[in-house]
Amino acid sequence: MKNKYLALLTILFLTSCGEQKEISLDAVLASNDLKQIKAKKSEIDLQQQALTLDLKKINDKLDSLDEDKNVPLITTLQVKEQVFTHFIALQGNVKTKQNVLVYPEMPGILKSILVKEGQRVTQGEIIATIDDGGMSQQLAQLETNVQLAKTTFERQQRLWAQKIGSEIQYLQTKTAYESQKSAVSQLKQQLQKSIVTAPFSGIIDAVYKEKGVVVAPGQGSEIFRIVNLSNMYIETEVPETYIRSITKDKTVEVHFPILNQTMQSTIRQVGNFINPNNRSFKIEIGVPNSNGAIKPNLTARLKLNDYTNPKAILIPQSIISENAEGAQFVYVVTDKKDQKAIAKRLIIETGKTQGDLIEVVKNLPADAEIIVEGARSVNNGQRVKVIYK
Repeated sequence: MKNKYLALLTILFLTSCGEQKEISLDAVLASNDLKQIKAKKSEIDLQQQALTLDLKKINDKLDSLDEDKNVPLITTLQVKEQVFTHFIALQGNVKTKQNVLVYPEMPGILKSILVKEGQRVTQGEIIATIDDGGMSQQLAQLETNVQLAKTTFERQQRLWAQKIGSEIQYLQTKTAYESQKSAVSQLKQQLQKSIVTAPFSGIIDAVYKEKGVVVAPGQGSEIFRIVNLSNMYIETEVPETYIRSITKDKTVEVHFPILNQTMQSTIRQVGNFINPNNRSFKIEIGVPNSNGAIKPNLTARLKLNDYTNPKAILIPQSIISENAEGAQFVYVVTDKKDQKAIAKRLIIETGKTQGDLIEVVKNLPADAEIIVEGARSVNNGQRVKVIYK
């Protein structure tokens, strides 16, 4: 404290004695006089304190005169009605109902295989034959017997028409003829089983047996696998909460990650059974496959349109706040004049989201101007200044 007083006295002395010629800072520093340097420092400190007090008085006066000093700066967004299409994301697997194993219908030696793997076949085309074990000869004999029975019946029929012979003879020949025809028909049906045909048009995906092996009906005796890749579909399970919105003919976006391919399709079938284990129902989505690139069991990502509103109000989710009761609210501007306005709090109700946007379903008119930047720094009824970008 004593040193401080000495410094002040020194400054006053120097000031009084040096009014005619003030000693410069460079001169004081060059003197290497410790007392003079400390005195010069104290002089400058006093000047700085005086300037600080003057600046504070000026700032206080400016604050009192500047009405916009504490008015928050905001940006706004004009709310407009727009089309809102919401999707749910699911995963499904590609399937085909025409992917079957072909089994023999009768036992015997595989006489011939008429196709190879990868070959395209048409429905009803003969793809293999099985040795019939002599049934062809039996059929020829039976057909001869049929001709004889037919001739005998026709003669007896003409005689009976002329009232010649007895009725029992006529009935016996008729029964014999019909019995022979039935036997021929049954043998033909049995013989037809020795010919293996394609159940539908498709591609021979695999040939499991070779010519000359013994085959028989039953598991483990499959001869071919036939696949039709033109009639494909995707099957997936949808949570039961969407049972009212996911309906037949709804639009679906299908993406195959492995193929890097995306296509548009529709729901062709909706299941009528809720799985009690996972509370879901199945749907089928048709998949066009003109180039054959899509294979059974391929994984697909699906975007299903479950909700569309042609006059939706969408706002950024980031500007929505919640009060102590959990109600959501935003701020809109009212009483707008030039760039000045009043912030007004609106309690709203929201619905589904789309990226960073959310649909407002209640209490926000379509012509409202909502606060975006600065929305979390204003209060209800506060004056704000709108900045236009």
